[in-house]
Amino acid sequence: MSKEQDTQRNTELLGKVAIVTGSSSGIGEEIARRLSDLGATVVVNSANSVDAGQQVAQSLPGESLYIQADISDQAAGQNLIGQTLERFGQLDILINNAGWTTLVAHPDLDSLTDEIFEKTFNVNVFGTWWLTKAAIPHLKKSTDGNVVNITSIAGVRPVGSSIAYAMTKAALNHMTVLLAKSCGPVRVNAVAPGLVETPWTRDWQAQHDNVSRVAPLKRSATPQDCGEATIALIRNKYATGQIFVVDGGLTLVV
Repeated sequence: MSKEQDTQRNTELLGKVAIVTGSSSGIGEEIARRLSDLGATVVVNSANSVDAGQQVAQSLPGESLYIQADISDQAAGQNLIGQTLERFGQLDILINNAGWTTLVAHPDLDSLTDEIFEKTFNVNVFGTWWLTKAAIPHLKKSTDGNVVNITSIAGVRPVGSSIAYAMTKAALNHMTVLLAKSCGPVRVNAVAPGLVETPWTRDWQAQHDNVSRVAPLKRSATPQDCGEATIALIRNKYATGQIFVVDGGLTLVV
């Protein structure tokens, strides 16, 4: 890549403001870094990992801000939008990456307690819905307002860390399509990864081994795979309502 091309690439999203929820580590951190590398101003967010979130924000090459907010708290999500607008005056990109799950074997219905079920839905569905609904009026003011939901192949196949988790991701995939249909010219797309190597799944070695054994590409996804898919959807200005499956071919065989 020439120096001229590199300069152009690094200013591609200059003047854009992006919120990336759940971006203190893993997929969200990688997406925040990719957006910042391309010139966007990035709001880093986490519910609890404040030190890690602040460190990510401080390490980004472009302008950034860390805001703590648990999106399952509707008021906290509205505050996240409000602080972003107060500081930067606009919102162009919303990456809904924040989510929660815990491993519960699908046949073990008794272990999928009401508490687990409700928490999974409160974060993954209600939180994402409330935040996106609050963001849409501001995204409509952008020349290319974007929402990218980070979902999962658990939303398109009967797999995943729990039945509740799979249900929430199916809801998010359908929410993506419905909002794309209803909220244009804001573009709404989703990235649906298979199992991803993140700090959250570090102890899930059996699951990673199974993916490596079964998937045509013989490995789990990486945050970089998910980050590249997200940027691809943002770059394609005529793409909306798409569920971009990034799973190494796993859903071709399961």
